[in-house]
Amino acid sequence: GLGSVEEAKALLERDAALIDPFCMKEMDRAVAAVRHALEQKQTIAVFGDYDVDGITATCLLADYLRSLGATCLTHIPGRLEEGYGLNEGAILQLYEQGARLIITVDCGITALREAELCRRLGITLVITDHHECKDILPQAIAVVDPHRPDGGYPHLMLSGVGVAFKLAAALSGCQEDVLEAYADMVCLGTVADVMLLQGENRVFVANGLESLRHTRRPGIAALMKESGCAQDTVSASAIGFMLA
Repeated sequence: GLGSVEEAKALLERDAALIDPFCMKEMDRAVAAVRHALEQKQTIAVFGDYDVDGITATCLLADYLRSLGATCLTHIPGRLEEGYGLNEGAILQLYEQGARLIITVDCGITALREAELCRRLGITLVITDHHECKDILPQAIAVVDPHRPDGGYPHLMLSGVGVAFKLAAALSGCQEDVLEAYADMVCLGTVADVMLLQGENRVFVANGLESLRHTRRPGIAALMKESGCAQDTVSASAIGFMLA
């Protein structure tokens, strides 16, 4: 459907400027909630999902928050034991462990009852997700999702880890620094969740493949070796069919 060389170049652009994360509805509220928790030295929990997108989103955000000095718990639900998404048992467990701010990644957009439980317990809830929204959003202090009908974010095809990256970038104030540190995570989750490699996703994956070729993460290096994925030739196909 492209009618010119310029359109084709734009489609294939790997160095395009990233969109301001504050273009996403309620990102400012999410940042304020995280900064308040950091100032009050509250324990923060990152609640993810059990697929590659959710795991990388959890790793990225938890690692970034810890770099800011946060005490940060993580919870990835058991696929068989808990099922998908935020659940009452996990909330109560995290509350008992001291969490007073829960941030969801790659889930939470339909967690109406769970948001109400957090409110009753006095837990601040920030939802970051990339799935389609229902008519009613959870009553959280911030609901960050590019699919919000009032969202206004121009790139709807972000993965869960892409939205988590945007929150870290908003906290940092420098997207380029955060991308340099976590391009491999954003790349893995974006490809594994079969997001279109256009716009920001293409930038994420181009940078992430380069990062994976020179990975400093022993876990990823071991995974690549065990799966027979050569670092110098890693590609989006290798992620999709081997690493993921």
